[in-house]
Amino acid sequence: MSRKRVDLLLENMMIESCAAEGKALTHWNGIVVFVPFAVPGDIVDIRVIKKSKNYYEGRIERIVEPSKDRLEPFCEHFGTCGGCKWQPLPYQLQLDAKRKQVEDQLVRIGHLEVPEIRPTLPSDEIRYYRNKLEFTFSSRRWLMKDEDPESIPPEDRAGLGFHVGKFFDKVLDIKHCYLQKDPSNAIRLFIKEYAVAHGFEFYDIRQNTGFIRNMFIRTTDTSELMLIVCFAHEDREKREGLLNAVGERFPEITSLYYIINSKLNDSIGDQDCILFKGEPFIREKMENLTFRIGPKSFYQTNSAQALKLYTVARDFAKLTGSETVYDLYTGTGTIAQFVSSKAGKVIGIEYVPEAIEDAWKNAEANGITNCEFFAGDMKDVLSASFIAEHGRPDVIILDPPRAGIHPDVAKTILEAAPSRMVYVSCNPASQARDLAIFSEKYRITAVQPVDMFPHTQHVENVCALELKD
Repeated sequence: MSRKRVDLLLENMMIESCAAEGKALTHWNGIVVFVPFAVPGDIVDIRVIKKSKNYYEGRIERIVEPSKDRLEPFCEHFGTCGGCKWQPLPYQLQLDAKRKQVEDQLVRIGHLEVPEIRPTLPSDEIRYYRNKLEFTFSSRRWLMKDEDPESIPPEDRAGLGFHVGKFFDKVLDIKHCYLQKDPSNAIRLFIKEYAVAHGFEFYDIRQNTGFIRNMFIRTTDTSELMLIVCFAHEDREKREGLLNAVGERFPEITSLYYIINSKLNDSIGDQDCILFKGEPFIREKMENLTFRIGPKSFYQTNSAQALKLYTVARDFAKLTGSETVYDLYTGTGTIAQFVSSKAGKVIGIEYVPEAIEDAWKNAEANGITNCEFFAGDMKDVLSASFIAEHGRPDVIILDPPRAGIHPDVAKTILEAAPSRMVYVSCNPASQARDLAIFSEKYRITAVQPVDMFPHTQHVENVCALELKD
């Protein structure tokens, strides 16, 4: 489908509803027009910037009359950062829009038969709710409209923050972020100030040059904190100077790591994480369980909502204490251990070996003896022979990545024919595709959206499935 760049102004357009990808929509001459940062009820002038055969894309040129529901964005970076796009939208409307998104994917697009979809479970905290953030150092920070590129000296072009939109080489320098609790902002600002004062060269991803590259901050509800700083190459004197300074300034840091990453991409999955100071992990609690989180460990980024999410999954599983449960895409075994007290045996499978190591350690620390964990590609590990060896599952819990499950995995699950399944998904579109495969043998008995990321369009969704008679 070809898209043409246009320059068309649509005046006095009424925004009708929220749409996918955090946008809103209206109609012009029978054509759908998508526009970001709009609120249903807004009357706006829209500058159309792209068009296709079936829809246009535009931006707000002028708000003629704001919606009665429109709120003033609370973040100074709103509209440039690219995150938290729904700040002008009241939280209840965000929850309603996420429920509608799930309904659209499962029913309107996926043509699945579902019971009434429950209201989206809200997040208790809608600011400072994330337990993990990644920030990027860049020698090419994003310049604001009122900044003259010619008048900015090179030392003022350094930025530490988030990538802007589709610009892989541009970073918005963040003053204050409302996503993670203190001392996240203070640590980030201190590190930038130190790096600038000591002449650190910020990373240039285009040229693969520079010294300081990325940083990760992880926090827990138990008040523990992990900081990981990534450098593009080793310079022991500079590295130790920074790490010692940040450790002295923030003694509350539980675990301080560094990484030397000379690759052309920022992923750390294949990198050595070197402990500089403190403990090798931080701890998060969920009910009576404690989970150790290392530098590469996956853990739901909204800890409080993770408890709600996993409680829904456990309730949907309808465990009586004797069942064999398979927890597929188990990560560090969080769901597996969360349901273990109500199951006979739990088998967890995960692709990442380090995550499985954490799962075993967490189970041991929690005194759980009815869980076993296995590492490997799901389509290779979950086979007829594996099931024959470890027992046919009575219940399967699925929590796959955004892409959903491999067709071979779906086939094996159908052959195993567990009595019940619980499908947890961060992507209702791929979830709907997979549920259509299961629909030949299973019916959907419950659908529960959960809001893990307030002020964004993202929604987690849990579906309960039961074997047809």
